[in-house]
Amino acid sequence: MKLLKKLLLLISAVVAFTACNINEEFFAPKIILDSETGIYTVKYGRELVIAPEYEHAEDATFCWTMDGEVISTSPSLSFMQEKAGEYYITIVVTTENGSDEEEIRVDVVDLEIPTVSIAGNKKMSVTVGAEVRLKATVRETSLPTKFTWTVNKVLAGNDYEYTFIAKKIGNYQVEATAKNEDGSHSDMVEIEVLDASDIPFTWDFEKYSYHTVVGRKLLIKPLQSHVDNNVKYEWKVEGNDVITGEESRFVFVADKAGVYHVDAVATKSNGDDNISITRSFVVTVYDEKEFYRPKSASSEAKWNKVYEYTPAPGQFINELKTGGFDASHISPEAAVAYAEERLNNDIWVSLGGFGGYVVVGFDHSITNTRNYDFGVVGNAFDGSSEPGVVWVMQDENGNGFPDDTWYELAGSETGKVETYRDYAVTYYRPTGTGMPVQWTDNYGGSGEIDYLKQFHDQDYYYPLWIGADSYTLTGTRLEARNYDQSGNGTYWVNPHYDWGYVDNFSPTDFNSSDMANLFKISNAIDFEGNPVKLNHIDFVKVQCALNAKSGWLGEISTEVCGFYDYSLK
Repeated sequence: MKLLKKLLLLISAVVAFTACNINEEFFAPKIILDSETGIYTVKYGRELVIAPEYEHAEDATFCWTMDGEVISTSPSLSFMQEKAGEYYITIVVTTENGSDEEEIRVDVVDLEIPTVSIAGNKKMSVTVGAEVRLKATVRETSLPTKFTWTVNKVLAGNDYEYTFIAKKIGNYQVEATAKNEDGSHSDMVEIEVLDASDIPFTWDFEKYSYHTVVGRKLLIKPLQSHVDNNVKYEWKVEGNDVITGEESRFVFVADKAGVYHVDAVATKSNGDDNISITRSFVVTVYDEKEFYRPKSASSEAKWNKVYEYTPAPGQFINELKTGGFDASHISPEAAVAYAEERLNNDIWVSLGGFGGYVVVGFDHSITNTRNYDFGVVGNAFDGSSEPGVVWVMQDENGNGFPDDTWYELAGSETGKVETYRDYAVTYYRPTGTGMPVQWTDNYGGSGEIDYLKQFHDQDYYYPLWIGADSYTLTGTRLEARNYDQSGNGTYWVNPHYDWGYVDNFSPTDFNSSDMANLFKISNAIDFEGNPVKLNHIDFVKVQCALNAKSGWLGEISTEVCGFYDYSLK
């Protein structure tokens, strides 16, 4: 009996010991990631440590591989890349009882360094006592950002707007800096403060050769209007000893064809000294019908050439999808080819924000019939009018190019107090991608063309083919009428204007059959706003007339789809 009990106890112990060994043999190692999705995110240039937990991993070996190459044999992985992208990594843990494997994805993303831009010229000269108002824009990031202004490295402010006061003569570097944990970025303006007597005296013009037609007024004006009581101006027409003008600009008119020489002198009194600048101009005067091109049997109603396409910044400029741009559109010639191709296929061309324009010509002169003479196709509809002002030109010198005088066509808003003629907006290239385009105007205003990242992903809206860091567009600006009908920013309305504008759902001149607005050459006015008689025209320009935006829809931008001679339509 005792022997039997001992034998049973021995068998029980052997079975228990064997069962324990069997269980241990089937406990293969297990990887437990600290990310439920198996996806990790890290910024480029930063180290990411991936440290999984392991079960049953005594005496285990570890192997981390990427693209077939072993990158680590430790339980954890220290990972860093200098290029953004998706990286796939496999971890395998092995013991004598088996192995386990997991695939991991690491998303290496760009740093969120803030970008700052100061609107306006980056170099300027001012007199002592002048105030320079500066405004900075900072591209938003998900990280807390600190913003500062410094003047010659001394802290000067923390608001996005700063007024520099020129207290002493000298050179000043005004710097705006935005900084977060990922890095910092700065933009700078250099200001030279001078005594008033040391400010350079300039008097320059865009050109010194002009042409016009008998009986028409020609305005010769400098690039900048100088308001200086110490400057006197003298203008003389060849063969006439009488001073014919005493302003910085001159109105020339001739009663017969010929070549005229105009001389001008600007004299500035500087204490006991006088400084004089002399300018000479040549004006060629033609008879009006000298270069008229009559219609023929082969004449087409449709425009036949795009001469210029210079839009303001806007959400469809440089845009690769709806806008139709591509990487080849990096020169003015390429931009013109882009506009021609779009218009030839009856596809809209965006003019961007205020002042953006396109110029076309025809294979014949369009005659002034005192009725509707030509049409411009847009894409307006009820509640969505984005008006463009129309300008016309006669080929006064007969060279086949639009280098003569532009005449505005009056519309329903002409002559109103809220309508600005000679309104100018300067646009500034953004300092980084994804940033709005800043602008200033000749009335002291400033603002931005918003970057709408929810709709478009081009780097920025500043035209790629404009090499300068800023450019100025001039024209007639109408008062904006757009409003938020919803009251919460979700539904914006752009009402129509009565008559006289492109891309305008006018009750008077909008032809719904072809989405065109119709125009009369007889509505042409000169630089003084007075009617001007044009027997015919050869070129048409459309210029975006509003400087406004409608919330989430972005800037108001005139679109054109075509031009035609109404008499041949």
